Amino acid sequence: MPTNVLQQVITYNESNLALLLNSFCFISTSNKKFQRFNDDVPKNLGDTVSFDLPPRFTTTNSLVVTFQAAVQRVQQLTVSQQASTAYEFTAQQFIFNARDYMDKFGKSAVAELGTQVESDIAGLCETAPYRFYGDGVTPINTYLQLAQALAFFRNFGAAKDNTKGYLSDLTFPAIVNSGLNQFTEDRGNREAMSWEIGAFSNCEWYQSNLLPVHTSGTEGTAGSTLTVVSTTTDANGAVTGITFSGTSAATDANSVKQYDSFQFSDGVSGKTNLRFLTFIGHKISQCPVQFQATADAAASGSAVTVAITPPLQSAAGQGQNINTAIIAGMQCTVLPTHRCGLIMAGNPLFMAMPRLPEEVPYPTSVAMDPDSGASIRMYFGSLFGQNQRGIVHDVIWAKTLVPEYSMKVALPV
Repeated sequence: MPTNVLQQVITYNESNLALLLNSFCFISTSNKKFQRFNDDVPKNLGDTVSFDLPPRFTTTNSLVVTFQAAVQRVQQLTVSQQASTAYEFTAQQFIFNARDYMDKFGKSAVAELGTQVESDIAGLCETAPYRFYGDGVTPINTYLQLAQALAFFRNFGAAKDNTKGYLSDLTFPAIVNSGLNQFTEDRGNREAMSWEIGAFSNCEWYQSNLLPVHTSGTEGTAGSTLTVVSTTTDANGAVTGITFSGTSAATDANSVKQYDSFQFSDGVSGKTNLRFLTFIGHKISQCPVQFQATADAAASGSAVTVAITPPLQSAAGQGQNINTAIIAGMQCTVLPTHRCGLIMAGNPLFMAMPRLPEEVPYPTSVAMDPDSGASIRMYFGSLFGQNQRGIVHDVIWAKTLVPEYSMKVALPV
């Protein structure tokens, strides 16, 4: 029998597989009032724009007035982030392999770039809020916990509109399941069909697989109970730093890490339970006093000094935010390593994404990614005489979150 000589030809075919997209809830729900402030805000020069925060006042229970300073409070939005995704081909690679596949390369590159922007904005869940709900260990898996989180958030004082909550996508199934046996016909039908939370307790809930993880210092990991030794105050008498005793180790470079979350303990013998005052009105709320470390702090001699935000002021005035002075002997605990969700109201998450200029003399296009909402520039060109053809996708952006309008949700890792 003769031997046949047959050629095997392997072709490269499109699979039509969709991209493994991440959630882009932070970009899509952010406040874009200053999206392109370099073009839209007259006479604003530079990479920073300032916006106003509501002024604060106090009230005197008398018709004999006490005049106080009117203070314009501001926060800044600075374009400090940039990212790019680039790839190149030779002339032969482009005409024989890549030319008819460029849309696939482009979509994947833009999705990667959009994820970089989204995860950076999601990082504000860790860095901006000083209040928090949850202990970082107990799962958030019921509607009751969502209601409790919102109650604490609002008890401090909160904007009445545009309340949004962001949780890990893996928390949603258990929460929805906890409500399916409740006699709530409309909500139950909606959830059973979609397996989503949606609107609950006047809050729109979003899920993300890009929430940041905060890695705590030794005190949070060890579950230390820290005791106040002394405080550092500013010109208004507000506490900006606290020295604690009772560290896990006598000497430890990793005792406290930046953005560690602290809470004053109730029931300490001989000490008044600390409570936040409402942000407007300065009345005692039911919220325990919490704060955030603004920098790493090392333990020495079984003590650690922590710089904190917000400044905690018990003296009367516009900045008063706690019900009694912080004194020696009060105690604090620190959250362990946790994943950071978020609750906010009043559209306090601002994002700017100025339109980059054309990269003359190269063909340039600036368009919005329909999946992430990111405004991304694309340009391409050739390196003269080097047989290199490069394609670049790039973007710049800014983000900020107003702390008093937000609260972290501490989820287990």
